[in-house]
Amino acid sequence: MVKAPEEEHPVKAFGWAARDNSGILSPFHFSRSVKNETGKVTYPVLPGHEIAGVVTEVGSKVTKVKVGDKVGVGCMAGSCRSCECCANDLENYCSKMILTYRSKYFDGTPTYGGYSDIMVCDEHFIIRWPENMPLDGGCPLLCAGITTYSPLKYFGLDKPGTHLGVVGLGGLGHVAVKFAKAFGAKVTVISTNPDKKEEAIKNLGVDSFLVSRDQDQMMAAAGTMDGILDTVSAHHAVQPLLNLLKPNGKLIILGVIPKPLELPVFPLLSGRKTVAGSGIGGMKETQEMLDFAAKHNITADVEVIPMGYINQAMERLEKADVKYRFVIDVAGSLKDA
Repeated sequence: MVKAPEEEHPVKAFGWAARDNSGILSPFHFSRSVKNETGKVTYPVLPGHEIAGVVTEVGSKVTKVKVGDKVGVGCMAGSCRSCECCANDLENYCSKMILTYRSKYFDGTPTYGGYSDIMVCDEHFIIRWPENMPLDGGCPLLCAGITTYSPLKYFGLDKPGTHLGVVGLGGLGHVAVKFAKAFGAKVTVISTNPDKKEEAIKNLGVDSFLVSRDQDQMMAAAGTMDGILDTVSAHHAVQPLLNLLKPNGKLIILGVIPKPLELPVFPLLSGRKTVAGSGIGGMKETQEMLDFAAKHNITADVEVIPMGYINQAMERLEKADVKYRFVIDVAGSLKDA
């Protein structure tokens, strides 16, 4: 059992744990942690930050959930709860925010993630689970969902009729498309891979598809988009994306790009365009996102796997061989063991 930061407020649950995606984010979040590619990982490390399950025990002062409730835990397990960010429901931007795994509580206890049969978490960082939301298709929304939902709301790209570009059709990108369509936006997927066009249009219902390497297509679409969510974490040029924006358009960077981007200034000045970044959301907005997703029948496209398949799944992630999220059935794996 993981020690909770406040003994009176822990919630213990077990069930499902999700992991990325098309190979875009997962090598950074998962493989880099497991393989210590950053050189900053302290072992043992137990990954998993898109977690859904059933409450099995609660602390004496827990009021948010009860035993038997379905719940979720996202990327955060704690924050200072006293700074300006926390006071404004932005715990995700708290300078003392505690990650669900690969972090430490304030007493020095390591945090361990969802690749386990149980997890203990402070009730403030628990998400109540909508009744009609499946655990397997819903748990990836606790990272990928809020990462795309939050910038759509904050930057005003949630208005019907907005023309939104989505760069990359992977774990983040396909969820961004679903939220944008639910908001009533016109959606264009921008990808280097023309083979994804049929998937984008027929299965996800996007309005158009741009091959970013096709200069004629990119020129024809110049100045047509109100905003762009860039979900790609590999290094890439941003000027072609800026050219797609209308005046006052917004390019929002969501991918964790390892090298600095080259940012041309003239396209920003000439069109009063904005380049910004966005992470996950706070707890209030994450609950709002999941409730919205349940109302509009939005789930991630997932492949459910047993715990014994994790090594093979990691190999497939490196090859971008999944549409679009692996989900580990922890409870089912234990039953079959």
